[in-house]
Amino acid sequence: MKQKKSKRLEFSNFKLNYLLDITRAINENYTVDELLKRFERLLIDELNIGKVLLFKKTKKWEQFIISGIDEASIEAINVETDLCQYKKMTRCSLSKDEKFQQFDLIIPVSHKDQILAYALIGDKDKEEKGVSPTIKHQNFIDTIANIIIVAIENKRLAKENIDQEKIRQEFLLASKMQSMLIPNKNSLPNNEKINTASFYLPHFEVGGDYYDFIELNENEIGFCIADVSGKGISAAILMSNFQATLRALFTTEINLPDLMVKLNKTVLDNAKGEKFLTLFIAKYNYQTRELEYINAAHNPPLLYEVKNKKMKYLTKGCVGIGMLDEIPKITLGYEIIQSKSKLLCFTDGLVEMEYHNNIEFEADQLEEYFEKDLNIEKTIDSIIKKLNIRQRQETIFDDISIIGIEFF
Repeated sequence: MKQKKSKRLEFSNFKLNYLLDITRAINENYTVDELLKRFERLLIDELNIGKVLLFKKTKKWEQFIISGIDEASIEAINVETDLCQYKKMTRCSLSKDEKFQQFDLIIPVSHKDQILAYALIGDKDKEEKGVSPTIKHQNFIDTIANIIIVAIENKRLAKENIDQEKIRQEFLLASKMQSMLIPNKNSLPNNEKINTASFYLPHFEVGGDYYDFIELNENEIGFCIADVSGKGISAAILMSNFQATLRALFTTEINLPDLMVKLNKTVLDNAKGEKFLTLFIAKYNYQTRELEYINAAHNPPLLYEVKNKKMKYLTKGCVGIGMLDEIPKITLGYEIIQSKSKLLCFTDGLVEMEYHNNIEFEADQLEEYFEKDLNIEKTIDSIIKKLNIRQRQETIFDDISIIGIEFF
């Protein structure tokens, strides 16, 4: 009797020491492999368990421990169809499935009502006399399995959170870098000839919209607005490359059709046909009041002549940049800008917004705001307020860019 009590006390001390040891290992951030090896050694070397099969779910169900089992038996078990019905520890003798008859226990490991793993364990020899080690230690095995598997899951989630934070920081950095490519309010051209205003809101931290103003010489200014197909980091990378190319090529000497040919080649080389962009690009001469433009499949800008209350859509141009190996035809648009005219350019994120009872805000609805007796900055602001854009940022599903020019 004393010997039995002594053995029970000895084993109780063993279990306590093991719990302390595995807890210390977890706190000291042992690797997943080290924790699993400790669990395997406990079962096989210390508790004399003969068969161990551990399935752990990561992106899919995987085998993490295999011991004392032939491969054919493992391949016969499908976790989704064979094991997911078990929500609590079950003796295999109660299962009608022959695949589990070589085992004694099915131990599901769960956390927050989610099954993380299944441990299948069995004795070395089912004919061996005495109490089965598997059955005798089932509660202890269940406890240790839960501690180790939940610790492994927490390690996975922690790594996932770290990875997500790294990605978030990279996006923030990319956003800051991209914001440097978008002209800020103080850098916009405002003088006795023209007054300009803009609005920019990427759907993600980075976006595929772009606009720019480039002073070509003392009498000419160039400007553009563009939109890459798709969203996110790949669109932002292509747009950043496009911005650098455009600024290098857009000079007084080059005419707009030749510029479009060169831009088309650059986009094709960089995007490999997977993306394209729409573009409105123009040159304006302060002295002659001539506006030359090309609309490459972009939303037609609105030109409003205030004196005669005349509205025009600037549509002449060509196909989008990067759509085809060669642009088949380029039509150069031409306007003489009347005094006190306004020009509004925008990307499709603006006109595809749902603003009232899920009705899209369409381009022709911009006309009523554009015709009001407001300067260009207040005109853009009235559109933003109408659509409640700043308050609805999280529900907007595309980048939004607007540029406006008031001609004196």
